[in-house]
Amino acid sequence: MALLTFKGGIHPDDGKALAKNKEIVELKPKGDLVYPVSQHIGAPAKPVVAKGDHVLKGQMIAEAGGFVSAPVYASVSGTVKDIAPRLNPTGGTVNSIIVENDGEYEEVEYPAVKPLEEMTKEEILETIGNAGIVGMGGAGFPTRVKLSPKEPDKIDYVIANCAECEPYITADYRTMLEMPEKLVGGMKIVLKLFDNAKGIFGVEDNKPDCIAKLKELTKDEPRMEVLALKTKYPQGGERQLIYATTGRAINSAMLPADAGCVVDNVATMVSIYQAVAEGKPSMERIVTVSGDAVSEPGNFKVPFGISHAELVEAAGGFQTEPEKLISGGPMMGFAMVSLDVPVTKTSSSILGFTKDEVAKFEPTACINCGRCVEACPSRLIPSRLADYAEHHDEEKFVAHEGLECMECGSCSYVCPAKRQLKQAIGSMRKIALANRKKK
Repeated sequence: MALLTFKGGIHPDDGKALAKNKEIVELKPKGDLVYPVSQHIGAPAKPVVAKGDHVLKGQMIAEAGGFVSAPVYASVSGTVKDIAPRLNPTGGTVNSIIVENDGEYEEVEYPAVKPLEEMTKEEILETIGNAGIVGMGGAGFPTRVKLSPKEPDKIDYVIANCAECEPYITADYRTMLEMPEKLVGGMKIVLKLFDNAKGIFGVEDNKPDCIAKLKELTKDEPRMEVLALKTKYPQGGERQLIYATTGRAINSAMLPADAGCVVDNVATMVSIYQAVAEGKPSMERIVTVSGDAVSEPGNFKVPFGISHAELVEAAGGFQTEPEKLISGGPMMGFAMVSLDVPVTKTSSSILGFTKDEVAKFEPTACINCGRCVEACPSRLIPSRLADYAEHHDEEKFVAHEGLECMECGSCSYVCPAKRQLKQAIGSMRKIALANRKKK
C-alpha cells in the first residue's frame, strides 16, 4: 500500500538519531519556577495568587482570562516570590508568576474522577478546560475551544498528529513508545465528544515501532485506525496531515472543523487523558534536548516553569559553546538569545548547534529554478511572493495567495540562491493579516 502524503515538501537531515533511543528521564527543578500568564493563543490568564502566598503542586495560580484562554497551575510547592515581566522562549516579555521551589513537592488533593462512561460531554469539556490544556505541538490554542465546534455531529475524523516531522525532536516518539496507552486513552476520551467520528493516528513511517505498538493497542477498537505516512517535512502540518489522512483540503480561511476534522498533538492527547482519567491539570511535558553542541542529548519529563538552563545542565551541558540556540524545531522554531527562560506549555525542545549555518549564507539573485515552487506544500510561488514582500507590495502579495503560506521554511531550505524567502514572506503575511483585521 502506498504511503499517505501530500504534494511538495522536503527531506532535511532529521538529526533524530542523537536522542531517539534515549528514554524519558524525569527532571526535578532546582531553581525558581517562572510561569508566564500567556502560554496560549487568546486572553492572558489572570493571577489568583499574590506575592508571599504559599502554593502547592497542582494548585491553580492563574485563572482563564476569557473563553479563549487557559488557566495556569503550579508544578511545584513553594512561595510566590513575585509577579513581574519575564522573558519567554520566543523572545517576548510576558507577565509571569515566579515561585520559589521549596523542594517538598507537596501536592493538592485532586478531585475524584468519574468513569468515562458516566461522564457527559459537557463534563469532559469542562474538565479539559479547567485543566488548562492547550495545543502542545506549538500552536497553544486552548483545547476546550478546539473540541467545541459549532456542529460536533459534522466531525468525521479526530486525528492524532503523531508525525513529529521537525528534525531533531523526539519527544513525541518517546511518548508513543513509553506511554502509548495514555495516547490511546486520550483518543477514546475525545471520540466520546464526537458520536460520528473515527479516530486516526497519523504516524510517519520512520517510526515503525510506534506504528506497531499503536496497531496492537487499537486492534479491538473499531473506531480507531493507525495510518502510516510518508516521512517528509512538513507532514505534521495541520493542512498536510488532514490531506494525507483524509484526502480533504483546507485553506487559511478555514478551520479543520470546516472539513469535518479535529487535530490534536500527541502531548495534548496525553494531557487530556491525565486530566479526565487521572484528575491532574496540565503541569508538565516531555522536552527534547539535542543538537551537535549538546554533550548528552536526551528526552526529559519536566514541570512547566523550569529554566532551559537546567534542561541543558541535565543533558551534560554543552560540549562546545553553541553559535545557535533554538526553541522548538530548526525549521519552524525560534532562535533564543538566552537559556534563562522557562519551559512553557508549547516548549517541545531546546536545540544547541555549534555552527549557525543560516547566518553564514550570503543571498544572491534568484535564478528562476523553480525549486521553491516544487517544495512548497501550499502550492505557491515563494520567489514571487518574496519579491512582493521586499517591495512592500501588499496588494499583489495578497492577490497571489501570500496569506496561504504556512511559514514552514521549505522554500528557504531548497533555494540555491540562499534567499531568505520564508522570512520575507512571513513578515509581509503578518502585516497583511494585521491590516485585514483593521478593516
